[in-house]
Amino acid sequence: MGNLEVSDLRKRAEEKEVLARARTFLYENARLLDRRRYEFRFEGGSGEAVIAALRAYQNQDGGFGNALESDIRCPHSQPAATEMALIIMDEIGLFDPEVLDGIIRFLRGITLPEGGLPFVFRNAGDYACAPWWKTDRDDAPSVNPTGNMLALLYRQRVRTDIFAEEWFRMNEAYVWRVIERQGKPTGYHDAVNWLAFLNHVPDRERASRHLSRLDEWLAGTEAIVRDPKAEGYVQKVLDWAPSPDSHAAKFVTDAEMREHLEALLREQREDGGWPISWQTVSPGSETEWRGWLTVERLKTLRAYGVI
Repeated sequence: MGNLEVSDLRKRAEEKEVLARARTFLYENARLLDRRRYEFRFEGGSGEAVIAALRAYQNQDGGFGNALESDIRCPHSQPAATEMALIIMDEIGLFDPEVLDGIIRFLRGITLPEGGLPFVFRNAGDYACAPWWKTDRDDAPSVNPTGNMLALLYRQRVRTDIFAEEWFRMNEAYVWRVIERQGKPTGYHDAVNWLAFLNHVPDRERASRHLSRLDEWLAGTEAIVRDPKAEGYVQKVLDWAPSPDSHAAKFVTDAEMREHLEALLREQREDGGWPISWQTVSPGSETEWRGWLTVERLKTLRAYGVI
């Protein structure tokens, strides 16, 4: 992708008061955690304030639950919620040692005998949850979220000693097996886990071979939805490339990127927030997701110089 000209989009965003309206939506509707994330990104807020809000979702076993992943309403620790905690700490560039130690303890305990982390635990189904978060077993490994969890742990430099621990190396071996056996991902969520892992795993020579094949898949696949008006749970250009330095950005033309940025501005609702594209488990869950996603959309618009 070349040098994207967005000065007119920036003017349009100013005229529509995109940021001010989103701010109003967040303070009227969003969780404290997402208000803190907004403040950190756009109002000079502290990373420590984000961590303080995040701590409320951590359990005694070190994992995260309590609807941090808003479509899993159970209080119990879940891999996906724990992944979100790592994502948030990575987002603010602050891996709190105490929070991180708890996460490591949790992951060490749930790593399966042949490597890999479960997608979700059965106890998620004891409470309201989206259908895809229901399972009959706790012992099925999944590259989603194992790949991204490892990538996030590679990015932190607080507890680098874990890279040599058996549980960590077992999870590495599991992700390598999945990638080498399958050859290509089965969809968006697997693909982003592959990309995250391959872009951060220390064995760069081995990773580069698989990244080349993954790039061929991205270039030839319809996984990147080019139509900005596409409806339903699809992953469009800005989901794959939320910032110009995203791996998938090189597969998107300037014209496509501009079209999707224009669509993103149009999609902001009258209340100032952005909509989600899937059915949630409750009105409260939808509001929480809209708070999270509104911060994400603002980050994307900022990354491309629109706001």
